[in-house]
Amino acid sequence: MGSQEVSNVDWQGKHVTVAGLGVSGIPAARVLHGLGAVVTVVNDGDDERSRGQAAELEAQGITVRLGDGATLPKSTELIVTTPGWQPDKPLFAAAAEAGVPVWGDVELAWRLRGPGAAPWLAVTGTNGKTTTVRMLASILEAAGLRTAAVGNIGVSLLDAVLGEETYDVLAVELSSYQLHWSPSLRAHSAAVLNLAPDHLDWHGSMAAYVADKGRIYEGNTVACVYNVADPATEDLVREADVEEGCRAIGFTLGTPGPSQLGVVDGILVDRAFVTNRQKQAQELAEVADVNPPAPHNIANALAAAALARAFGVEPAAVRDGLRAFRPDPHRIEHVADVAGVTYIDDSKATNTHAAEASLAAYDPIVWIAGGLAKGATFDELVTGCAKRLRGVVLMGKDRAVIREALARHAPEVPVTDLDRTDTGAMSEAVREAARLARPGDTVLMAPACASMDMFVNYNKRGEAFADAVRALAAENA
Repeated sequence: MGSQEVSNVDWQGKHVTVAGLGVSGIPAARVLHGLGAVVTVVNDGDDERSRGQAAELEAQGITVRLGDGATLPKSTELIVTTPGWQPDKPLFAAAAEAGVPVWGDVELAWRLRGPGAAPWLAVTGTNGKTTTVRMLASILEAAGLRTAAVGNIGVSLLDAVLGEETYDVLAVELSSYQLHWSPSLRAHSAAVLNLAPDHLDWHGSMAAYVADKGRIYEGNTVACVYNVADPATEDLVREADVEEGCRAIGFTLGTPGPSQLGVVDGILVDRAFVTNRQKQAQELAEVADVNPPAPHNIANALAAAALARAFGVEPAAVRDGLRAFRPDPHRIEHVADVAGVTYIDDSKATNTHAAEASLAAYDPIVWIAGGLAKGATFDELVTGCAKRLRGVVLMGKDRAVIREALARHAPEVPVTDLDRTDTGAMSEAVREAARLARPGDTVLMAPACASMDMFVNYNKRGEAFADAVRALAAENA
């Protein structure tokens, strides 16, 4: 099928294999079946949930093979994979040998766009993607544009491109998994927010992870937005094959140079999308308009503003959109003040890079950390935040790795090690943190680890923290 637009492809009778049930596999299978393709879904798992999903699809005329995700079905002309399937799966090796292309659900959505489809403003990065995309959507809405936050967030991309609602522009969050399987994606403008080791088990190496992130810049038409503080993001812009006239636009928490957005005296300013970049700067918003005004969140706001400005949005809409934006739960969320101590839930900080940004926003801190480390090391994180720490409370399966880093780089900081991985440990962690904290301190739950050793997901972990803090507040009322 090559790179031709799928809207011009006759799907009738095409043999398509969908790899994986789940949030993107099931909609992809249904869409392809509706287009007339002969669809077979293959899935590694064969549990009760999978059997229920399979029964629903089979009732619609879709073939499902459970417990056999390795074998390439005969006559397969295309594989559409869910993002979680790793590139080293035997199915993909068989596809390569047979010359069968592999697309992700994002690639499928891109190819299924109709004539005059809404352009995409795309965002990736190790951390901050969801917040930035939602800020961007808020800004675009403030400009009076019909838009939605889609992709790895909110509305599914297939729904966005095939649904009845029409859009002027889409704010698209893309993970490294999704970008890996999106060879023909060409955004209007795109941003890489930051790069830090993550999902290396999936990609195989840091170089492969970074290369997949860099795919977001390929074929950009107006702007490639990069992080001045993270030179690796600018390197990806240099390496990208973009449309003639596409510009490199930096964002920085410092004073911006020409073709950059930055901060001057508490004001977010634009020296990129102005008539005279050498001498002119356009005020966009105040730092106080960013919620919350933590440094990494200001960076998110600048990236969102850069993409909006690349699309021609006026400065007032940037300000109004940022003012209207409310962060999702469990992202540096203020829970309560108890006995002069502030309690912050950043359960979404599931890796060291996210926790580093969160820890940089407060001082002094009693830090609640631990969980599944996913192979991460913590020496750099602890070294950077050691002077801010009043104390640390550790819990979760891999807490010893953090404890050892603290012993090496912050031996004077008191550490409470909770030898527990049950969900009730959170209540004890909050009580221990309250014991260590003094009035004026912040108790910050930024675990730097995944949650699945103790909780279903980071949302449940954040809820457990908030419940424990509220119980503490009730006792102190």
